[in-house]
Amino acid sequence: MEKHINVIGGGLAGSEAAYQIAKKGIKVRLYEMKPNKYTPAHSNKNLAEIVCSNSFKSNLLTNACGVLKEELRLLDSLLIKIADKTSVPAGQALAVDREEFSKVVTQEIKSNSLIEIINEEVTEEKLTKMIQNNEITIIATGPLTSENLAKAISKITGEEKLYFYDAAAPIVSKESINFDIAFFRK
Repeated sequence: MEKHINVIGGGLAGSEAAYQIAKKGIKVRLYEMKPNKYTPAHSNKNLAEIVCSNSFKSNLLTNACGVLKEELRLLDSLLIKIADKTSVPAGQALAVDREEFSKVVTQEIKSNSLIEIINEEVTEEKLTKMIQNNEITIIATGPLTSENLAKAISKITGEEKLYFYDAAAPIVSKESINFDIAFFRK
């Protein structure tokens, strides 16, 4: 059997994961349900489609968002590189032309000979087969996951419900906070 890694989901995380894996010389099968199936939020056939804000937040190195983007630049992040190329004026923030951004990401991924894009919805049967074959599989899907895939993930993980958290509102456990330097108010 040919060695490869499966990546399920051609959004931001899946596109970046496929690119980073391919950079290491490993073949990737990137599964994306579009253009065969869309959610009400999807509007184009491209990978890494941004459906909410076009802002990647601050570029300033004086805050966590800006530092993270600079670290991603140093690590050769495909998405940040393309975001910089397709940026639009947004003050100190990195904002992109959504259409151009997803178009360029799609072109880059399609032109990579180590990445095979498979335009199909991953079903429970397909996901189960990947697991039974001991295939390394990254499930890089979020709030726009198809109902069939969400049910398959729930069944395989034993979780009744899936939760997707916005990076703008992270959940922090109280035990992880150093109250010697943090202020607590009731």
